[in-house]
Amino acid sequence: MKTIYILEDETGIRDALQLLLSFENYEVRSFSTIEAFNSRKESEVPDIFILDVMMPDGLGTDVCNQLKNDSATAGIPVMIMSAHAKNTEVTERCDADVFVSKPFDIDDVIEKIENLIRKK
Repeated sequence: MKTIYILEDETGIRDALQLLLSFENYEVRSFSTIEAFNSRKESEVPDIFILDVMMPDGLGTDVCNQLKNDSATAGIPVMIMSAHAKNTEVTERCDADVFVSKPFDIDDVIEKIENLIRKK
């Protein structure tokens, strides 16, 4: 079973993603703050990271850069989401593999996740 880590502060979005992705046979772990995300077991690595840009305690783009610069996680795809930032702004700030604008179509998100995991 493939594992997805979600960093999202909005409870409704986080819960919906977790539920819908679990229906697609993904194991999902979610985090509501960067602090909680950073306290995860680093020995456990997912198949993909999904990060929100605007978090209450920092920026998902900074988390993306940390993941891409760490040899243990550099090869893991990162999907970054934002309701406010545009694709060009986000891609200038970090090296995410794919950008998704909120609100999003869940079928589109699932398709992008499957494509990222296939390429991995």
